[in-house]
Amino acid sequence: MKFKNIIKQILLILLAAVTVFLLFYNCSGKTEEIKSEAKKDSVIVNPGNSVYTNECRTLYLDAIKNDSIILAATELKPEVGNKAVKAFTDFSFYCKDDSLAPVFLLKAGQIATSINNIPQAQVCYEKCSQDFPNFKNRGAAMFLLAQLYDEVTLLNDEDRARELYGKIINLFPNTEWATQADAARALIGKTDEQIIKEFEKKNSKK
Repeated sequence: MKFKNIIKQILLILLAAVTVFLLFYNCSGKTEEIKSEAKKDSVIVNPGNSVYTNECRTLYLDAIKNDSIILAATELKPEVGNKAVKAFTDFSFYCKDDSLAPVFLLKAGQIATSINNIPQAQVCYEKCSQDFPNFKNRGAAMFLLAQLYDEVTLLNDEDRARELYGKIINLFPNTEWATQADAARALIGKTDEQIIKEFEKKNSKK
């Protein structure tokens, strides 16, 4: 793996650690309350066990079920990932006023990325950052979207990535998102040799 990619992976791991904690915290408090009411709802289920409804409590439980499957899986298969993405995006689409709508969109984007469904990941991150301006993890959605543009094997648009990193820094100063965006932006357009020289130069000053 190239040095530049190693640094990107470190940035993503740090971001993921913070994001996973916040997502888990947001979801965990609401499960039991909805479970107690969901028994009243009518659900139409097809042979593939997909839920056809626009009722938010039912959609939420379906999203939670798929989330549990993802968390328990030792290997994420595309068909499992796609079911989870659908469950998460369905909840976010039909239940836009729910505080968990952007949370599930962010989760959907991360899963779509992991199964290499990049167009779906792009849509999820864009909707999360554009449709939910008050979402406290909006910076994470924007950073992950910027990473898609930044990666040559994915969307490969350095100008768009640079623009998004700058926007994160301006919108979320003194945050983890801004710090990582600044670090990632500094890598754009640089070769491994340039990055290594800068790294060595910084360390020599310590």
